[in-house]
Amino acid sequence: MALMYVYALLPTPTTALALPPGFASASVRVISQGPLAAIAEAIASVEALQQDDEHLMQAVLNHDRVIRSLFAQTSLLPLRFGTCLASEAALAQYLIEHSQEHLQTLQHLAGKAEYCLSLTPLEASPEPAIAPEDTTGKAYFLAKKQRYQAQAERQRQQAADKDHLLAAIAQRYGDLRQGEPKAGTERVYLLVDQAQELELQRQVQTWQTQTPHWSLLLGEALPPYHFL
Repeated sequence: MALMYVYALLPTPTTALALPPGFASASVRVISQGPLAAIAEAIASVEALQQDDEHLMQAVLNHDRVIRSLFAQTSLLPLRFGTCLASEAALAQYLIEHSQEHLQTLQHLAGKAEYCLSLTPLEASPEPAIAPEDTTGKAYFLAKKQRYQAQAERQRQQAADKDHLLAAIAQRYGDLRQGEPKAGTERVYLLVDQAQELELQRQVQTWQTQTPHWSLLLGEALPPYHFL
C-alpha cells in the first residue's frame, strides 16, 4: 500500500488547478472530502527520498516547488516536509476528522502571504588613522578611549533602534513571527494581505529612513511557512 505524501491543505477547489509534477514527475493530485482538500502524491517510502544528501536536497526543493506553484493559484496551508499518511483512505479520514480546525486556519490565511523582513546592522565608517603625534603617551590612550566610547555608543544606538523598530512592526502588523538571528541579521516574518503589498513596501521605506543604523530588506510573497 502506497504512502500518501501530503504537500498542503486547501479549501476544495471550485475551479481546476494547474497541478505541477511531484517527486515521480506525474502530476500531484487533489484529494477532497467535503469542503477540505489535500494536495498529495503516492510514494513508495519516505526513506527513498532521503537515501543520501543529494536525494534529500532534491526532495526538499521539490516540496517547496510544488507548494509555491499552487500558492500562486490559491490560498493554502503548506505542510512540513515529510508529512505522510499511511494510505489514501487514511488521508480521506484525516480530512473528515480535522475539517473544522483546518478550514478555520485557511479562512485566516485567505489572500495572505508571508513576507520576510531582514534587518542587517550597518558597519560603521572606517575610523581615521590616529595622528602620528597621538600615537604615544596620554594622547594615544585618550584617542583609543574616544574610539571605544564612540563604538559603544553606536552599538547602544543600534540596539535601541532595533527595539524601537520591532515594536513598530508588531504594532503595525500584529501577525508576525521573529526568526533566529543569523550572522547578525534579524528576520521578522509578517503575514500580510497580498493586496496590501505596496503599502507594506512603502512602510518598510519609512522604517528605513527612521532606522539609519540598519539595512532593511523585504522579501517576496511566500506561502505562510512560519504560520502553520
